[in-house]
Amino acid sequence: MEQTSIYERNMELLRRAAEGDSDAEAALIEENLGLVRTVARRFLDRGTEYEDLVQIGTVGMLKAIRSFSLERGTAFSTYAVPLIVGEIRRHLRDDGPVKVSRIYKRQGVALMHEKNKILTEEGREPGIAELAARCNLTVEEAAISLDSISPVTSLSDFVYGEDSVTYEGVIADEESENESERICDRIALSQCINRLPSLWRKIVLMRYYRNMTQQQTADALGLTQVKISREEKKILAELRKELS
Repeated sequence: MEQTSIYERNMELLRRAAEGDSDAEAALIEENLGLVRTVARRFLDRGTEYEDLVQIGTVGMLKAIRSFSLERGTAFSTYAVPLIVGEIRRHLRDDGPVKVSRIYKRQGVALMHEKNKILTEEGREPGIAELAARCNLTVEEAAISLDSISPVTSLSDFVYGEDSVTYEGVIADEESENESERICDRIALSQCINRLPSLWRKIVLMRYYRNMTQQQTADALGLTQVKISREEKKILAELRKELS
């Protein structure tokens, strides 16, 4: 009953939000803040504070609210997760310029000076080993230094010039796609488990979250091991049917 009421409340709020009700939008964000926090925890230890990640994820949630269609036939949480993930990943990707050591930058300038000198005086393109030797650097140091002064390529830049494909278009963001899919799968599974009868939920909790054996579960619930085994098969069949 509780799950049904939450679903119905979300649907009602989404209907009102679609009609421009800002109070409904605020209520939806509050109702689903736990979902935003769950997604944000996946991006900890990447240089951004947790609460900042939650705020950024909330922007993705707001975008989901404003673009969700009641005719989609999908759960709102399933629709919202990729938008929340995408908003956080976009922030992590675009948050400030790449920081490069000043030493490497100075070395890079010196290497380019030597390169231009050889081009001007001898009319040839020097190799990196020659440049490294002239500046008393290793080849590895020279490579890092030259790379540090190379312009950063934006994902929105064109690969082949104007009116062509962008780097973002040809680089597959598999990590983001897989991350969204994993989170959606967990949410869908959690929702299915919450709709199970009380006994089945207890069996799932003991067997798959507390790693108890069938016999230990049977003893805790006052049932037989055979009963637990039969019920477990029914539970798995029901979850497969729901998730399919």
